[in-house]
Amino acid sequence: MSCVRPAKVFALACLSVALLTPSCEAPKERQKVIGVSLLTQGHVFYQELEAGLRDAAATEGFKLVVNYGEWDLAKHVSQLENFIVQRVDAILVSPCDSEGIGPTIVRANEARIPVFTCDIAAHGGDVVSHIASDNVAGGRLAGEYLAKLLGGTGTVAIIDQPETRSCIDRVAGFEETIKRYPEMPIVAKPTGHGVRDQAMRATEDLLQAHPEVNAIFGINDDTALGALAAVEAANKQNSIVIIGYDATPEARDTIMRGTALKADVIQHPKNIGEETIKTIAQYFRGEQVPKIIPVEVGIVDKVSLEAEASGTKKSP
Repeated sequence: MSCVRPAKVFALACLSVALLTPSCEAPKERQKVIGVSLLTQGHVFYQELEAGLRDAAATEGFKLVVNYGEWDLAKHVSQLENFIVQRVDAILVSPCDSEGIGPTIVRANEARIPVFTCDIAAHGGDVVSHIASDNVAGGRLAGEYLAKLLGGTGTVAIIDQPETRSCIDRVAGFEETIKRYPEMPIVAKPTGHGVRDQAMRATEDLLQAHPEVNAIFGINDDTALGALAAVEAANKQNSIVIIGYDATPEARDTIMRGTALKADVIQHPKNIGEETIKTIAQYFRGEQVPKIIPVEVGIVDKVSLEAEASGTKKSP
């Protein structure tokens, strides 16, 4: 019969288990998963925005599941519904239709999944925070540059995209500025739906209906480049000036060539992506985040682009 008492046997057993068991560490927190539905993969703006998202997500340790709606509301809706079923930790969307995405955001709210938007805002449901270029300010910059270019006199048209909040804001800022110049009436605002071929056709119709137009504001660079194609086809490149929005590499090259596209509002999509992930991380930590976070914009023209290429800086 053993002379070790039961209490000692229990203590020795516990010691043996402790020696064979790894040290007790706090369990690692599960990796946060963010479901992302961006407007389109075909535009350099969203390619850069995604790069910013991914860089910042890697720093924060988040997993991104990135989809693209490709200008199709039904795709955005399906992607968000899949995220809801998958019980992701947060949803990020840049919708093609600000109004149309609202009911799906409501369903995400009901599932208690926080929703964020970047670049393009949404209407309907509760969005934690919207991170985007200051598009009203960008529209003002475009209007001010155009007024300076025309000396405060000229007939103006806008190739619009009223389906998205970002473009609505750009146009609002532009119109606000142009109203200060009574000799610069805006005579038409046809929509090009933000894509090049439709913007070209809208501009062709515009030039037929309003041959007096001598200035066009395109709400993004595909729109501005589509308008430029129509202007050049009509041989009006010497009588019409165009202002674009985005400052994509193609638009920059076109400005540098001395075409009718004279200037572009420049955004910083990589910064938008990084700021978006930073905001989501703050929310996960329980911090208060602003409902709207504007990201600074600027304007570039041939002079500033040439200065940039030569290593110096000069404001337009």
